[in-house]
Amino acid sequence: MAQEPLVFPDVEQAVADFVRARPELSGVPVGTAVPPGFDGTQRAVVLTRLGGVYLDDDRLDNAEVRLDSYGPDKTAAHAVALAVRGVLPLLTASGGTVFPDVTELQGPCFVLDRRHSDANRYVMRYRFVAQVVSRPA
Repeated sequence: MAQEPLVFPDVEQAVADFVRARPELSGVPVGTAVPPGFDGTQRAVVLTRLGGVYLDDDRLDNAEVRLDSYGPDKTAAHAVALAVRGVLPLLTASGGTVFPDVTELQGPCFVLDRRHSDANRYVMRYRFVAQVVSRPA
């Protein structure tokens, strides 16, 4: 019996696309890296996959992702984090990836950013359960 290879979704990109398209975050750069020219004082959301585990019986990728929310001051960074936090429970699909479950692992936590000394940053961690599909032959 021949088996097809699996197609793992790019969870970072699918979640970034979803958040970027939300009107609550209009004008906020969202991606897997800080925007060009970023110095830590602008509004932005950066997603970083920290790991996770693949459940082969269910064909589910349990991706753990950190979301860094930045703003020009602490209050603005917190507002960006709360806007992201408010829309993530609405994520069920993005860019062809189906998300049966989204779970917050750590709510907004203010953390200094050693790369940008003036940055105001809130960090959150989420588990995104994404369906994995087979690549047709």
